[in-house]
Amino acid sequence: MALEVRWATVDDAEALATLLCTMAAHYRQAPLDHSRAAATARQWLSDESPAYPHFALAFADGEVAGLASVAIAHPGIDLERLMFLKDLFVRDGARNKGVGRVLVRFLAGECLAKGIGRIDLTTEDWNEGALRFYDRLGAERHGQKVFLRLSGDALNRAAGT
Repeated sequence: MALEVRWATVDDAEALATLLCTMAAHYRQAPLDHSRAAATARQWLSDESPAYPHFALAFADGEVAGLASVAIAHPGIDLERLMFLKDLFVRDGARNKGVGRVLVRFLAGECLAKGIGRIDLTTEDWNEGALRFYDRLGAERHGQKVFLRLSGDALNRAAGT
């Protein structure tokens, strides 16, 4: 299987929408309307800074197979930026075929090329497959942080509305 990874562009909006819809179904979320997902993907991809694209897409034999959604952060510690891996997702038919590994390899290479010192990520504690995958990559588990979220009413209160 030929694998290719690249930063997504506006021309990849349909491929990204396909993955977003598949990912929603995989995680048992409400189904996404593909045309709405494609319009949203087009908007996101046209708004992204060319210096730091936020979606890397993997293609297996020309078909979209996986995505990595990332953000670059500028922490104050040791003046090194970090890449936060928000989502790594591989379609069912492409799992266990090296797609996740080439996505992470692509991201790690981008970090090294751009002086980004680390990749931080989270995964659910029940997601044994993801935990095994990251263990095989040598990811260290850090228990020093608690994952928190402001959304809904709490987000409105924080905004003073």
